[in-house]
Amino acid sequence: MNINELRRERAILNQQVQALAAIEAGGVALSAEQHAEFASLSAKFSEITSQIERAESAERMAAAAAVVVDPTPAAMSAPGAPSIPAEPKVPEVKGAKMARMVRALAAARGDAQLASKLAIERGFGEEVAMSLNTLTSSAGGVLVPSNLSSEVIELLRPKSVVRKLGARTLPLSNGNITIPRLKGGAVVSYIGSDSDINVTEQEFDDLKLTAKKLAALVPISNDLIKYAGVNPNIDQIVVGDLTSAIGAREDKAFIRDKGEANTPKGLRFWAAGANLLAASDGTTLQKVEIDLNKVILALESADANMITPGWIMAPRVFRFLASMRDGNGNKVYPELDNGMLKGYPVGRTTQVPVNLDVEVKGTKTNDASEIYFADFGDLFIGEEETLEIDYSKEATYTITRDGKSETVSAFQRDQTLIRVIAKNDFGPRHVESIAILTGVRWGA
Repeated sequence: MNINELRRERAILNQQVQALAAIEAGGVALSAEQHAEFASLSAKFSEITSQIERAESAERMAAAAAVVVDPTPAAMSAPGAPSIPAEPKVPEVKGAKMARMVRALAAARGDAQLASKLAIERGFGEEVAMSLNTLTSSAGGVLVPSNLSSEVIELLRPKSVVRKLGARTLPLSNGNITIPRLKGGAVVSYIGSDSDINVTEQEFDDLKLTAKKLAALVPISNDLIKYAGVNPNIDQIVVGDLTSAIGAREDKAFIRDKGEANTPKGLRFWAAGANLLAASDGTTLQKVEIDLNKVILALESADANMITPGWIMAPRVFRFLASMRDGNGNKVYPELDNGMLKGYPVGRTTQVPVNLDVEVKGTKTNDASEIYFADFGDLFIGEEETLEIDYSKEATYTITRDGKSETVSAFQRDQTLIRVIAKNDFGPRHVESIAILTGVRWGA
């Protein structure tokens, strides 16, 4: 038995020991048989650990005693022979282990033991193979180990506008987290030398985040799944598809979902009514300036912390502002070329709609958008640190092209449909940290 097999066997033993420990931690006493099983597993674990340590020691000694051998043929080592140029090591793609695990599981049709064998045969790495051996099933497929899924979750930051602009992430313990927030400030005043100090109280409230299930469908070509070796380009495609699908749906939820039907409540519906400010028609520079300044002022007037303020807008609105010129033909907002507006970063996303209803001079139109300005340091994403994945080569899915829905058969397209489930929620610590310019028809 080689060292990798020993490590896998030890991982299985550890899983069994942890299951027994969890029973006792839950307040249930172990039976005599379970005590005996625990002792037996512990002894086997110690024995295998000793074997692994001896094998590792032997490997170290073999490496220390190794003699350098010139691998080049005699013809190549002859004087004047051309040298072989060194090839730089290709850096591993972030999230590559998760991508390889997905490929192995999909190729094995969800069989974790077969997937682990495939991972070894295809050179996917020991960590991937060991992680596949410790997978646990759930109602939504299999739970990806946190050491792999956490790297993918971190890759969502550049894919999700809300995350990129600085929203803070917190782990959801047992699917919930409560964050105290100061709702009303203390009253402070000067008093005379013989006056009583006013009794003041701070009013507190709670931000409660509860895990909401986010499901994304990611079609992957079976040609990529069948590829047997490690290839950074394939890893990049797989992990890019996974994170793009999750990131886009997260932005839609965190920006404009209503908090109904088991979805998070987005910025639009967290904002206080007083911070929903109607936009002008934007026909002059002065009107645009007034509109942008009043959403900034809404946060400043509410004494928002302004830790990491930023903008979110649709690409159409961004391009309208970027193309504005003054009387001399100069750009009004040249900093937009660097992703900034009035000193604050700008996030663009198609998850901000441009077909909202608005009434213009008594006539209703459906070409309006919104501009969001928020202190993202005051916004929180609660999330579980594991992902669930499942697979199907026969399922169908729906895509939208040119405003029309089209049903696609994964079997007919020679694809594997991967379902990724994440659990998270979203909310502000203070609703005053969000201001929204509504009815924006600029660029329509």
